[in-house]
Amino acid sequence: MTPYNLIQFIRDLPKAELHVHIEGTLEPELLWEMAGRNRLTLRFHTVEELRKAYSFHNLQSFLDIYYDGTRVLLSEQDFFDLTWAYLERAAQQNVRHVEIFFDPQAHTDRGVPFETVIRGIHRALEEAIPRLRISSKLIMCFLRHLTAEAAMQTLEASLRFKNWIVAVGLDSSELNHPPNKFVEVFQRARAEGYLTVAHAGEEGPPDYIRQALDLLNVSRIDHGVRCLEDPSLVQRLARERIPLTVCPLSNVKLRVFKSLEDHNLKKLLDLGLCVTVNSDDPAYFGGYITENLLASQKALGLTRHDLYTLARNAFEASFLRADEKQRLIAELDRFMAAHPG
Repeated sequence: MTPYNLIQFIRDLPKAELHVHIEGTLEPELLWEMAGRNRLTLRFHTVEELRKAYSFHNLQSFLDIYYDGTRVLLSEQDFFDLTWAYLERAAQQNVRHVEIFFDPQAHTDRGVPFETVIRGIHRALEEAIPRLRISSKLIMCFLRHLTAEAAMQTLEASLRFKNWIVAVGLDSSELNHPPNKFVEVFQRARAEGYLTVAHAGEEGPPDYIRQALDLLNVSRIDHGVRCLEDPSLVQRLARERIPLTVCPLSNVKLRVFKSLEDHNLKKLLDLGLCVTVNSDDPAYFGGYITENLLASQKALGLTRHDLYTLARNAFEASFLRADEKQRLIAELDRFMAAHPG
């Protein structure tokens, strides 16, 4: 297969995305537009100047600009427009199913009602089903740099909208904020019927992955790339088929790896782990899911079979019903049969 055909193969491959923060899809142009209509003053004079500010040297410096950008999200329409812009781009990349994170505390702490946030996001997700042919699930994340009490309050606020949320997660600054800080919140969430996931093993040590599994009973680990530092943990992840939602471009941007050539994605695959590729915060990290796959293939020499495995893993690791997963995997298999290598 020629390089051009492999590029087209990646673009056309049916995909699922399981690790994308909707606030992290806020492109500078849309941020600028929302600031104008909401009559907010930015500390940048042009969109170009704003785009240059989407630059950082570690997770915290990224989070500083990330949370600054959320200030422009005020109305239900803002959250609809934000979500719809991502979904349209995902549809162009043949993403068939998405599981989207949202950070209500980043908004409620600014005085934006929980209801405003979730209604805007939910409306876009619902419209995408018939209009874009994308199915979706919504995952509510707690900001781990805030208190467990604040997370519990957010959980309470979500209960009116339980039917719209499939799981709760844990994101934001990982260092010094271990999963064990949130044991009671996650116990309550599971009692209310939510599934659970957690960011772990990105900046934090492998022990955070163990805590997420043993104390929070998560179904998936978001990131998880530092698992290779603990061989027994790797064996467990492989044995139990615990999915890892890996975000290659994000990992390089945030200095988890020096370069994409240094990334351990291929090693994780070769060890038989249920690894998937995702975009994390694509507006800030230089690429959506297709760009992550293209860059990873080029840097790591991923084969056509590797790419198929990554795509199939994502469908299998999703929170869809078994029959829905099988329908999408069958679509993927038909695609593969129609594009023999």
